[in-house]
This record gives sequence, C-alpha cells and structure tokens, in this order.
Amino acid sequence: MKIYKKEIILGNAIIERLVNVADKQVIKAEIEKWISGEYKLSDEQQKTLSFGDATLIKLSKIVNIEQADNDGKFDEWFSYKYEISKEEVSYLQNLIKKNKLFLSAYNEEQLKVKFIVPVLNKVDFFFNNIKDWYEYWLSATVNNVLFRGKTDFMIAKGIKTPVKPYFFIQEFKQSKSTADPEDQLLAAMLAAIELNNVNTLSGCYIIGKTWNFVILEKLETILKNKKKKARYEYFVHEGLNCLKINELRQIFINMQAVKNDIKKQIKTK
Repeated sequence: MKIYKKEIILGNAIIERLVNVADKQVIKAEIEKWISGEYKLSDEQQKTLSFGDATLIKLSKIVNIEQADNDGKFDEWFSYKYEISKEEVSYLQNLIKKNKLFLSAYNEEQLKVKFIVPVLNKVDFFFNNIKDWYEYWLSATVNNVLFRGKTDFMIAKGIKTPVKPYFFIQEFKQSKSTADPEDQLLAAMLAAIELNNVNTLSGCYIIGKTWNFVILEKLETILKNKKKKARYEYFVHEGLNCLKINELRQIFINMQAVKNDIKKQIKTK
C-alpha cells in the first residue's frame, strides 16, 4: 500500500536564488534534497492500493474478507439454460484445434488475442451501452483506501470510458507468478462493488488453459449502535480447461449467463 502526496514543484530559478543567498558551504544538491523533503507535500494524503500490488494479506488489512467453501455456490450460474448452436460448437472446436499445441507457450498477448478474445467476441458483449473494455483504469475508495488499477478485461456500461463494471477477467497469464491473479481480481471486484453499490459481483481469472470463476459477496451486519459493518466472502470454482470441448462449452455458456444477467439488471433499473 502506498501513500500518494500532491507535490508542489519549485522551479530551477527559485532553487538558484536559494543557492545564491545560502551559505556557500551548502551545495545545490543538499538544498534540492531539503526542498524535496520539506515542501513537496500537500495537506491531502490518501492511502492507495493498486490492483497489481494486491495480495490477500493487504486486502485483509483493509476489509474483513475470507474464502468460503464453494459447495453448490456455482450451481445456478453453471446451470444456465443456453441452447448452444452447432455453428458455435464448431467454432469452439476449431479454436481448440488451432491452439491446442501452442497455447502453453503463448505469452500474455498471444493468449489473449488468439484464444480469449475470440471466445468473448463470440459471446458478443455489445448492447445498451454495455461493451467489453480492455486495459482500462478503474478506481474506487474502500474503507478510506483508494483502490485503483488497470483491468485486463471488464464488461461495463459506458460510451467512451467504462462507468459501471459488471464483470471482470483478470490476468491473461501462462502460469501463476509472484503476482497472484486471484488477489488482483478480488481487488478490482471490491472496487466495483463500492462503485455499483451492490452486494454481489462475479469474475474470472485465467492461468494458461484454466478459467477460474469467482463470486464475491458483501455481507452486512447491523451493530447495536445501528451502524453497518461489512465483511466479504468469496468463492472460487476449481477451474475449467478451455482445451477440452465440453469444458470450453461450459465456459461459453457461463459467459452467456453473465450477458443475460447484465441484461436483467438493466431492465430492472
């Protein structure tokens, strides 16, 4: 977590005048250091957590969050009734055929462009000012901490910039690195829950061939003084292998379910 301070920058001319009136034993570098340390400050300071730096430990210091048993939690989502067409099945089979031998060697951009984007484009998230957004910034304040970062992919409402996010996919990676995509996804989802003023949000993180679906829930407890205290539970599916046709079909249907759920949310407002 970082603290960002608004800087007051003093120009070179001012520094030069200070040097001219200062003791000749004081060198310019020392004055610059002093100015930097004493005057590049603002009265407003805010703790900030970037999505890229997010870990479960850091998140737990800001909110009460823990993973819960996902037994049955994904049943409704994964049982969405969508009649997948023969053309769609053929499209997915062809995608597997083209990429099966190479997917494990793809870098992030290749994985995204050659496999993930074609799947998402086939679902077609483009309706009622809802669209898919790649590499866009998102920020929201959670418990007085500014969560901010660039998301890999989100489905959100907006015209030129995303305004209201509904779903995230994080980390188009070959494999897990020191940065955990699950924790980064949770940070983005926590921000979106605050932005949307909702209690539930879903997302997914991708590691190579495996798509891991996630549900985050905000639970509120009413205290004796009638104030609300929030805690969060998240659920992680064991993952689906996109190189197996039956599991890729399920991924495709899951994303159709997301699309349908967003349409329902729009209709009710």
